[in-house]
Amino acid sequence: MKFGYFDDENREYVITTPKTPYPWINYLGSEEFFGLISNTAGGYSFYQDARLRRLTRYRYNNVPLDDGGRYFYINDGGDCWTPSFKPLKKDLSFYECRHGLGYSIIQGARGGLRVEQLFFVPLGFNGEVMRVKLRNETDRAKSVSLFSLVEFCLWDANDDMTNFQRNLSIGEVEVEDSTIYHKTEYRERRNHYAFFSVNSDVAGFDTDRESFLGIYNGYSEPEVV
Repeated sequence: MKFGYFDDENREYVITTPKTPYPWINYLGSEEFFGLISNTAGGYSFYQDARLRRLTRYRYNNVPLDDGGRYFYINDGGDCWTPSFKPLKKDLSFYECRHGLGYSIIQGARGGLRVEQLFFVPLGFNGEVMRVKLRNETDRAKSVSLFSLVEFCLWDANDDMTNFQRNLSIGEVEVEDSTIYHKTEYRERRNHYAFFSVNSDVAGFDTDRESFLGIYNGYSEPEVV
């Protein structure tokens, strides 16, 4: 079975199905900020140190495999899906992932709506940029809602996975306009912070996982979407 091909002209590997034998991962990064992203948008980001300054949460031995990452959910007139295939795993009329040198482009289409996601880390910038483009390929108007999801890690990746009481004690967020600041640090001793920001007005937000997904739900069953 063929899963993709090399695009020599653009220096990319093109993945043509989301159902690869294992997650096929690309590395993003600059001088100090790095990220790993799979062909279905799984993975994580970190600053300087993958364990001690982990920004987003990722469980290596999770079931199902490669759950957790940078997800964009689409609600197209009641039809909910994800252009990266995971986590909703709805059938797509078109799917493509292009892993390039320091960037990845994931496209998905369903019901006449095409979504393109670009992920990259700019040189000289300690952050990851995610650009999303939506194109209506039908001759009728659509009512579309777009939801984004990342799950912050509480810096030390090992403690984050093993010390649940610590997580409850030190978790802290602040929200200003379209930006969520993650300023977690024990007893206010902090010299760093993380943020997730959108360059347009948002209709709402959650900083509690259970409120967004639902108490017994996973990434594939987000109650809010």
